[in-house]
Amino acid sequence: MKNTLNQSTENFSLKKIDWEIIQSEMRDKFGSDIYESWLRKIDFIDEFKNYILISVSTRFIRDWITSRYLDQILQIIKSHRKEINRIEFSINEKKQDKTDEHSSLRNKNIKEYINQKVSFIKDSFLQYNRIDPNKNFKNFILGSSNKLAFEASKKVTQDLAHYNPLYLYGGVGMGKTHLLNAIGLSLKEKNKFMFISAERFMYQFVKSLKSNEMVKFKDYFRNTDVLLIDDIQFMNGKEAMQEEFFHTFNALIDKGSQIIVSADRPPNKLSRIQERIKSRFAGGLVVDIQNTDYELRYKIVKAKTEELKVLYSNQINISEEIQRFISSEISTSIRELVGALNRIVSFSRIYNKVPILSEIKIILKDLLNLSENKVTIDLIQSIVCNFFKISKNEMLSSRRSRYLVRPRQTAIYLAKLLTSKSLPEIGRAFSNRDHTTVIHSVKTIEKLRKQDNELNINIDNLKNKILYNKENEI
Repeated sequence: MKNTLNQSTENFSLKKIDWEIIQSEMRDKFGSDIYESWLRKIDFIDEFKNYILISVSTRFIRDWITSRYLDQILQIIKSHRKEINRIEFSINEKKQDKTDEHSSLRNKNIKEYINQKVSFIKDSFLQYNRIDPNKNFKNFILGSSNKLAFEASKKVTQDLAHYNPLYLYGGVGMGKTHLLNAIGLSLKEKNKFMFISAERFMYQFVKSLKSNEMVKFKDYFRNTDVLLIDDIQFMNGKEAMQEEFFHTFNALIDKGSQIIVSADRPPNKLSRIQERIKSRFAGGLVVDIQNTDYELRYKIVKAKTEELKVLYSNQINISEEIQRFISSEISTSIRELVGALNRIVSFSRIYNKVPILSEIKIILKDLLNLSENKVTIDLIQSIVCNFFKISKNEMLSSRRSRYLVRPRQTAIYLAKLLTSKSLPEIGRAFSNRDHTTVIHSVKTIEKLRKQDNELNINIDNLKNKILYNKENEI
């Protein structure tokens, strides 16, 4: 009996711990406002074979949670208990008095719905209409590749429908969603807005058809002041859905609402999308967010490094050499740059050490543009000689003229940085020079890079030409 009682108490304790974790995850997922208004007062009652029982104070709160948040709450629970496939509610009306202090906040949230049946369509959209406060105009890092998109986005917030629609396109991880989010942040206080992905639009359209909610679906979209749609390239096929989008688009334009769209390609390259829709997109302001250049990537890396230092109370140290290295090598997207920094931070915290460049190459081997089998010492020598307007014979000679020494040291430094060759191997490639000469050259260039900005820029340019094997473009 005693063992059974202890086991029962232990199971009950475990359930309570699980629910506390789930509450914490709900706060992270839905945000503090929604959590405090609707989810904090959920009480865990019991766990059964394939469902859990929870308690709320009123039927209205139950219906509100069910229509807006239940699917996502269930997913959170399933991440801890895979066998749970549903959630049951118990109404505890005695809790009503305790929730009076929250009633004014709830009334504010439901003001526009209180006199009508709560529409499933509206509810399901609201949970995807959330803006990330961390993606604003202030922390959007500017460069030559994204300046026009940034300025156009700012103009939209100052003068609605001046550019209509505004169509932003560029590769993955180039900042399109950040700009849409920043626009939403700037306009949400004074305007009714909808921020949704094209995929979610399609999903809700299909659900509306099945539940006979198309009238409310149309009303909800056509009464907005600002419509932001992300990744429009996924709105392909499904003619009925495109038909509805086309008419919604026209209705919003006619009433002076602002439309902002993002995609990974220009309008004329969108596949399986009606020509008249592509024509409407092309009729607004179409802005290309180009691939980031080295200068922008370096600014982003520096800014993110400072954020990480603050986050970890200055216990993180990512050297300037490493910052410049990943800025040069990782050029596909901003997300990969940030991901690379996160990997370096994780390595540093796990092993309690500052990683050196050779370790960075291993940590980031799948992200690096660096390709060892393409970068050879011979290629480095040819590109450096071409850049400094000297011959390879002059570089490899024993002459110590100043106009030869610096290019030779630069080539040795780049050979150490960009290949996996050992010091003796590098020395042999430079007319059988001793490995101590290689070390001296590397240290000299590392020291000069901190003092001479022009040399720094030249070396970065050389690295890019070597990595992309662009000898003929020098």
